[in-house]
Amino acid sequence: MTETINTLRKEVTEELEGNILPFWMNKMTDRERGGFYGRISGEDVLMPDEPKGAILNARILWTFSAAYRLLKKPEYLAAATRAKRYLLDFFYDKQFGGIYWSVDCEGNPLDTKKQIYALGFAIYGLSEYARATGDEEALEYAIRLFEVIEKYSFDAEKNGYVEALTRDWQLIADMRLSDKDENEKKTMNTHLHILEPYANLYRVWKDGRLKTQLKNLIELFVTKILDTQTYHLNLFFEDDWTNKYHLISYGHDIEASWLIHEAALVLGDETVLKQIEPVIVRIARAADEGLNADGSMTYERFSDKGETDRELHWWVQAENVVGHLNLYQHFGDEEALSTALRCWQFIKDKLIDRENGEWYWSRFADGSINRNDDKAGFWKCPYHNGRMCLEINERFA
Repeated sequence: MTETINTLRKEVTEELEGNILPFWMNKMTDRERGGFYGRISGEDVLMPDEPKGAILNARILWTFSAAYRLLKKPEYLAAATRAKRYLLDFFYDKQFGGIYWSVDCEGNPLDTKKQIYALGFAIYGLSEYARATGDEEALEYAIRLFEVIEKYSFDAEKNGYVEALTRDWQLIADMRLSDKDENEKKTMNTHLHILEPYANLYRVWKDGRLKTQLKNLIELFVTKILDTQTYHLNLFFEDDWTNKYHLISYGHDIEASWLIHEAALVLGDETVLKQIEPVIVRIARAADEGLNADGSMTYERFSDKGETDRELHWWVQAENVVGHLNLYQHFGDEEALSTALRCWQFIKDKLIDRENGEWYWSRFADGSINRNDDKAGFWKCPYHNGRMCLEINERFA
């Protein structure tokens, strides 16, 4: 088994350093206007005048910071520093605090709403940069973002975090993260991506309030977000945590299984860990309902309609590998290792673009390549696939 893991680690490190990271450094670096370009289409056409999204920039910051922390190559530090500088100089709202949702190609504020999901990813990237370098400015801004999330988004009465606000932190009519989402005040996805950066921030800033809120987030997943009948995660909630939707996101289930576990491990509370470990195993098992024979994982299922979206997204496959390797590493699950290896084979065979670099967005249910969606853009970032490679590299070093 050691030989199998060593081979996997070698292959994903080669994928990271030979394909994923060079793509973003060579093709997406905006040397004229600063930062990184906003988009490369699914047909591999650079679109330099497209807006630049906060999620993309923050995820580039996290990826290259983590790559530098683990692999120590100066070019990764240079890319991370570029992303950090652009995030603070152009996305950070110097008047009201927080992060703009987007800027135009010149760096001027475009959509100035405060989507808490974006603030979470900015914390994730900045805290990783601080973790990799000891940089005090990155940590200071990560803490500032934590403070405004807690001040404006946290619901002290009903618990949890409100999805979005206006630039000056007022109520906003359209809270949706994307046009695929329901317009509700609280969502699983945003809570997952507050949990994730809060855990990373806690690694470098042992603050008591942060610890309390990290623990609270873990408990929210168990008490409010988890469907205890199916062990899938509910996705969209009213203000009082009423769930009206019956939609299963297999990728989010498997991603959450290991991110919740990671948060509990970082928290270091043995009582919480004992409570959460059986739950995260059951969440991962529920996600396995979306597995295909080749190890790939289906996108989502609309339970009420009895319909399944069988598209095979790049990010779902990356999280599928990490989630199952987490089961193998911490619980000795040999079947989960087999699933991870089969999914990695699927990725190698079907998702990696060996001609133009990076990964395709997805394969459609009929097996054809999805070129309609971006190769790089607002949502297509080096974070899921880059993180998969980095997680394997670090876990099995």
